[in-house]
Amino acid sequence: MAVPMWRQIADDLRAKIEAGDLGGDGAALPTELELQDLYGASRNTVRDAVKWLVTRGLVYTRSGHGTFVSHKPDPFVTKGFGSGLEELNSEFEVAVRDQRRAPVVSIPRIEIQQAQGLPGAELELADGTSIVCRHQQRNIDGDPYSLQTTFYPMSLVDAGATRLIQAKNIDEGAVAYIEKAAGVRQVGARDRITVRAPDANEVIFFGLPDDGRVAILQIVRTGFDQTGRPFRVTVTTYPADRNQFVLESGNVPVQETGQPEPASTTSVAG
Repeated sequence: MAVPMWRQIADDLRAKIEAGDLGGDGAALPTELELQDLYGASRNTVRDAVKWLVTRGLVYTRSGHGTFVSHKPDPFVTKGFGSGLEELNSEFEVAVRDQRRAPVVSIPRIEIQQAQGLPGAELELADGTSIVCRHQQRNIDGDPYSLQTTFYPMSLVDAGATRLIQAKNIDEGAVAYIEKAAGVRQVGARDRITVRAPDANEVIFFGLPDDGRVAILQIVRTGFDQTGRPFRVTVTTYPADRNQFVLESGNVPVQETGQPEPASTTSVAG
């Protein structure tokens, strides 16, 4: 089947945008008349091509001003990924500032839900058991870089860890707090890493194309207590267009990039 003319134009413009041939963030695309002349296409065909680019977040239009290349976030490099280390929000902020960038961690949004699906299975809870959900967002330079939700059995709150249901950051870290408040000590953790297409909410929050071209890296981290039972599960999602992960082992020389050496930024449990 022949590819429609509007799609050929859209694909060509997309390739030029991704290669930087049309300029960086905010650069103006050629006008409709210029695109018609360039591709020998009708006005409606050009408009269909631009509309396709708009719906995928590659360009945006300003009435009376034209069409412009959308902002592309600068990738953030995470070292020590998958090491199993815990990290506080303050450590994330330090790591980002070390790269001369501006971090923002949202105040947790708290929900009480019934255990089901992935959280219920990871926590080995019967359907309908109450769980605490702590949702947080992490931004760098004003752009959203990750979403994170940590799930805890309500039994931890009943055992004394009442700050889990407060919409405040736990500065010393949830793991340390739970051990002190409820006597539940984490002795191990398991990370499950998957790559998938973004869901509808992630497309909106991260401003991703809706065709699945930008993948989501999802890390499910389950923490186990001294009895071998799971007591927390954290689901963190990272869009691949603005996150890079570096794994090193043994004696590795410092990479000469001209940028400050990135610090460890493994996922955190809020």
